[in-house]
Amino acid sequence: MIGYVTLGTNDLARAATFYDAIAAELGSGRMMEFDTFIAWGTPDGPAGFAATKPFDGKPASVGNGMMVALQAKDKDQVHKLYEIALANGGSDEGAPGPRGDDGFYAAYFRDPDGNKLNAFTMG
Repeated sequence: MIGYVTLGTNDLARAATFYDAIAAELGSGRMMEFDTFIAWGTPDGPAGFAATKPFDGKPASVGNGMMVALQAKDKDQVHKLYEIALANGGSDEGAPGPRGDDGFYAAYFRDPDGNKLNAFTMG
C-alpha cells in the first residue's frame, strides 16, 4: 500500500507552516527533515506526506488530476482541517459537506503551491 505521498513546493518554509498545522490536527508531526525535504507522519504508522523542492532543480508544478486525501476521524475534523488549510495560506476547492448518498463527507482545498487535497470521513 502507499507509504507516503510527496508534493512539490517552491517555498519549503511556507509549505512547512501549512503542513505543520495540518499534521498537528491529525495527531502527527515531522519525522524527517532536510534542507529541501520535510516529511510528516509516524514511523511504522499509516501513510505520511512530504513536501519537497524538486530534485531536478526545476520549479514545482501542480499535477493535473492529482489529489491527496487525508482521512479525518469525523465530520468535525473535516471542518477543522479545512479551516486550518485556509488559515495557513490554502485556498477553497469545495466547502465541507456530504458528497453523494453513501456517507462520504469531504472538504477540498489547495495548499499554498496549488496542490489539491481533501479531508474526508465515511459516515
